[in-house]
Amino acid sequence: MIKTVIVGAAGRMGRMLVANVAQNERFQLVGATEYSGSPFLGKDAGLVAGVDALGVAITCDLGAVLAQKPDVVIDFATAGVRDAVSAAVAAGAAAVVGSTLITADDRAEFRRLAGNGGRIVVAGNMSIGVNLLFKLVKEAAAVLGTDADVEIVEMHHNLKKDAPSGTAARLAEVVCEARDWSYDKDVRHGRVGVVGERTKHEIGMHSLRGGDVVGDHTVIFAMNGERVELTHKASSRNTFARGALKAAEFLSAAAPGLYDMQDVLGLK
Repeated sequence: MIKTVIVGAAGRMGRMLVANVAQNERFQLVGATEYSGSPFLGKDAGLVAGVDALGVAITCDLGAVLAQKPDVVIDFATAGVRDAVSAAVAAGAAAVVGSTLITADDRAEFRRLAGNGGRIVVAGNMSIGVNLLFKLVKEAAAVLGTDADVEIVEMHHNLKKDAPSGTAARLAEVVCEARDWSYDKDVRHGRVGVVGERTKHEIGMHSLRGGDVVGDHTVIFAMNGERVELTHKASSRNTFARGALKAAEFLSAAAPGLYDMQDVLGLK
């Protein structure tokens, strides 16, 4: 069995991860953490997740949990991810990171850790369908070239804190890579006022927020006389949890390195 620790176990994704681990015979939950001061500290992680009691109390002491020698640490939290991954690697565990707020400095540290024997999967979206979307967008961008105007529209629930979503940003990066463009220079976030005609050298990015939408992403390739739209809609966070467990299984047999879900799914 894959002995698993969930960081942020009482959050929306954390609870989903705990439930999926509890229901998967290949996994065993051995630790669950939350921030200091969380009202869920001391509570059984299974009960918090809405499943049977698992005998694992939520704690704020990651070090104590890592002392149990888990095989993998799964972290979808929005803060402290770099420290959690560093601690996991130091303890000999693999790490699966699903946060959408990973910085360039974070990635540099993950590369360093991977170079020192760490096994890490980092992906802003663990969905199998979304990662297939990345591949399809790459192929469409290569075939259609700069004849197509590209617009990206994403929608999420009203509690999401960041915009655009990490998935939408990655979709734009995929197009930029195909065109040898720069995300920082060539992505245009929304439009307001008299902005003039759309240029050929830009990617439009639009973020919508409302209700309980789990995650919708559409990439539009608009040309004269026709357009191609590639869309993925997530109806449950379970899709992200299932992808995270697939990543954990991948790491159980992987060589040291820094990976993404394209590696996990064999899409490269």
